[in-house]
Amino acid sequence: MLAPAVPEIFEDELQSVVDARTDTLQTLRELGPPDLVHLVKQPVKSTSTSKQIGVYHHVTGVDASSSASLAAYINTLTYSPYDKSQKVISGLYCCYNAFSRLDMRVTVQIPGTVESYCIDERGDKRVASDELWLETYLCSVLRAYSYADDGSGDTIKRIVGVRRFNPITSTEAEHRFLDAAERLFFNGWQLGSDPEIQVPNLVSNHLATGLLQYVHTTGRYASGINLFEKLRTRDPEISSLLARVYVSADEEVKAVQLLHEAIQDLPMDYSLLDCQAEFLRSKGRGDLALEIAKRSVVSAPSEFGTWARLAEIYVSLERWDLALLTLNSCPMFTYQDKDAPRLPEPVRVSLPVLSETICDEIDDAGAVGEVEMVHPTLRKLHAAGFKGTFLKAYILLTEIAKKIGWDHLLRVRSQVFVMEEEYRHERHVSTSQPANSRNASTTALRGTPTPQVNGHDEGEESNDERKSTGDGGNATDAAAAADQSLEVPGHTVASEVVKAGSDEPDPSQSNYTQFQNKRLCERWLDNLFMVLYEDLRVYTIWRTEMAQYRQQQLQYKKSAEEWEILGELAERLHHFDEAVEAYQACLGIRFSPKAMRGVLKLYERGGDVRLILGALIRLVTWQYRWYSEFSPSLLFTIRKLIEEEGAVKVRSIVQATSLPQHVLDLTHHYAALCAAFRSSGSDG
Repeated sequence: MLAPAVPEIFEDELQSVVDARTDTLQTLRELGPPDLVHLVKQPVKSTSTSKQIGVYHHVTGVDASSSASLAAYINTLTYSPYDKSQKVISGLYCCYNAFSRLDMRVTVQIPGTVESYCIDERGDKRVASDELWLETYLCSVLRAYSYADDGSGDTIKRIVGVRRFNPITSTEAEHRFLDAAERLFFNGWQLGSDPEIQVPNLVSNHLATGLLQYVHTTGRYASGINLFEKLRTRDPEISSLLARVYVSADEEVKAVQLLHEAIQDLPMDYSLLDCQAEFLRSKGRGDLALEIAKRSVVSAPSEFGTWARLAEIYVSLERWDLALLTLNSCPMFTYQDKDAPRLPEPVRVSLPVLSETICDEIDDAGAVGEVEMVHPTLRKLHAAGFKGTFLKAYILLTEIAKKIGWDHLLRVRSQVFVMEEEYRHERHVSTSQPANSRNASTTALRGTPTPQVNGHDEGEESNDERKSTGDGGNATDAAAAADQSLEVPGHTVASEVVKAGSDEPDPSQSNYTQFQNKRLCERWLDNLFMVLYEDLRVYTIWRTEMAQYRQQQLQYKKSAEEWEILGELAERLHHFDEAVEAYQACLGIRFSPKAMRGVLKLYERGGDVRLILGALIRLVTWQYRWYSEFSPSLLFTIRKLIEEEGAVKVRSIVQATSLPQHVLDLTHHYAALCAAFRSSGSDG
């Protein structure tokens, strides 16, 4: 495969980035940051140390099984076609071992010696053993998948100058990876877990997730089944992972038999119960999944996933009130992001471009500075920033809103939760909250300006919001139409308000029994309703404006960044056709990987092979442009296409595309990977 170009970030002080990495070792929580490669350069004709400079970049996917393999990577960097006036005199490779909480380091003197050692959290030097290298290798592979981009470019843009390689490019490399995973599997809980998991365990951790992702991406189901079969003999809990692989491999009968046998032995294992409930729901049997999901909740009441699964099943059964009550019961966790490098400000950054990745169609240079052209209302949509449990809860809420409509959702909400006005009436509160209060759970909003989700005052911004996303009379009319069609959600009562009041019920209220049976809405869910209202309001204004402009045969103008945001908004609200319309409008102005990824999703739903491959070619090329030769999401899409259409047809369509040959060759590399793994369809 063609290696991506080498980005260079220049230090202000020599070795400052290495010292910064050492200082942050004790703050790392999970898999650790991408590997750091630090080079010391000096002028070719100079021997003076005063003219030495330090450059660095980050990398994932390099073979970290020994000091020799890391030294070999540094040796590939000694020659740079972009800077012939400088020479590399030494290099340092830093790779984090998340099992033992050590930073494995290899120093290479050019020409000269290779030294390997490790640094602990206190900054002390220790000896690197074979066991530590095995752990480091496994962590390196898992990081390559964890820090890989999904094609949208979001991960690539977060950390500048990261080279991303595929850690497993052959069946031999796969055997080594799975062997290491088997030997260290029962220590996997030490690596942490996805943000939706409160307590990492044997089957819910980064190692188990990484193994499932690898099998799913490459289609190497037989290898995954073989591994989990061996591990299951040591602990029956692993049956849930094996069952998931069976389902992915279309071996559903074996999966059902396995789940039946395993649940006989472990009747209250929540991973097994959740797997069974998910399978039944996917088959449209929510009625059968319901009791199983309830048992799963009883088994693990502090886990978000079990409650979320139960809420999903209630949604599939159209029991909206119970879905909302279950969602309200979900334990929510503060989102813990991946470990990212915290580095000093560089002097300058060099981001070279390989000639093989140059393509006018994927030039997104126009995106720089475009943020200023985005309307404030679009910039302030809070839902775009949701992650972890809050993102999954919001997805569930939007699914309900899509199925029953906003007005019906508000009615269901008022039926199951105590509303602020109702509480005041029941308690005979003589004085209400102050009119200018912005407390998210105690302010009655009907007929008042809509506050931000966290209760910030927006008096000076209300006029901007009325203008919304357009200009002139059309924008005002659209905003008015949106306000008329969408009822502003009144707030529920926060539990702290109830606790602050009298605990004695008022016997004079004849309907108190009905009131007493209602629940208190959690503040975070109350906020989600406000965020959903704002999403729906902006969406309604946009669609109304577009209809008015079309009726008047006028062009509806937005910046590329605004179209991208509107596409994300429509996608969040499950309006996929409108999302694609916005993404295509963005692509009509400039290339955007996020917009192209959104369009690709629609093409996949429609099954148009030529359109899918056209989008894939551009996304793969953009990834290479930004130093990533490996995206599991794009590899999976190409593998599924080859599986359904055959490798010959896929290669022929790619080759027939009217793009430069060097661009097409990058996609051919992905197809060659499928052939190396002997994926289904790759032989014809």
